[in-house]
Amino acid sequence: MLKGFYKCEYGFVGDRLMRSVMYVHEGRMLGGNSAFAHDGTYREDNGEIVAEIVSRRHTDDPNYQSLLGQDTGSIDVRGRPDGQFIYRFEGTSPQIPGAVFRSVMTPLEEEPIPADAVGEGGIPNGLYSVHLRTLGVDGDLNGVMLLNDGRILGGDAFFYYLGTYTSSHGRWKGQIVNQEHTPAKGENPVFGGHEVGIGFSGACSDTGAELDAAALAGKRSIRLTAALKLLRRV
Repeated sequence: MLKGFYKCEYGFVGDRLMRSVMYVHEGRMLGGNSAFAHDGTYREDNGEIVAEIVSRRHTDDPNYQSLLGQDTGSIDVRGRPDGQFIYRFEGTSPQIPGAVFRSVMTPLEEEPIPADAVGEGGIPNGLYSVHLRTLGVDGDLNGVMLLNDGRILGGDAFFYYLGTYTSSHGRWKGQIVNQEHTPAKGENPVFGGHEVGIGFSGACSDTGAELDAAALAGKRSIRLTAALKLLRRV
């Protein structure tokens, strides 16, 4: 049964390859990368996984081009497991008629959910865009983050995030480990090649959150700020 946290590599046959992260559970598929959030559903049909996924831009930056040629698009795919954990899909998009879309989903790790982590006035469960800024060095990151009852799962085209948090009365705090799922040294020299531990705290509301954080990347200590915007409640 398809479920868990995955790295996705995908593209149209003969075109460039793109990457994202995806959390799959109980018929929902939620994830994304530095510029686009993915929101979809899936079902089983005679041993195959049938999925419909919508991609929407969350970062207004022309450096991040859409695979589908526009800021909102969709794909329809069917797939099967390849071995015990990897899944392979093939399908089409109404935005690019006649083109063949292919993707591979490879599992990543997950963290356990702490008990009673979110209280009254805590940050809502959902899929968020996250825009992280480093202070004093050039190493900013954009991505998506799924918050679910005290667990953090997220990432982008090169990194994935695992962590936990507590939240109540308009505040939240927690810790995240940022790791590579694809080598990123040439793309992001600050975080590339390192497993980065991040501790954070900040304010939250029904629509998003802010945080201040300290990160340790190798031997370098870095101050960070981030803004989260709620894209979809779950």
